Amino acid sequence: MNNTFAAELASRIGTTIEIATDNNLIEGVLSSVSLGVVLVIETGGYSGSNRRYIALSAINFVRFSSAA
Repeated sequence: MNNTFAAELASRIGTTIEIATDNNLIEGVLSSVSLGVVLVIETGGYSGSNRRYIALSAINFVRFSSAA
């Protein structure tokens, strides 16, 4: 299942995404998917854009922006 999930995420690189883990809700642009890790460039916040690396195994759910 992890390979299918990673492949689906990889097909959506460059889109706005919301990722929930046990402790965080991360919103930003999906930048890359590799070796069981995704990179999200966070949008908003006080410090501009932050890079967040998230293990695929830590992801509870993902939501993609429906805005065009």
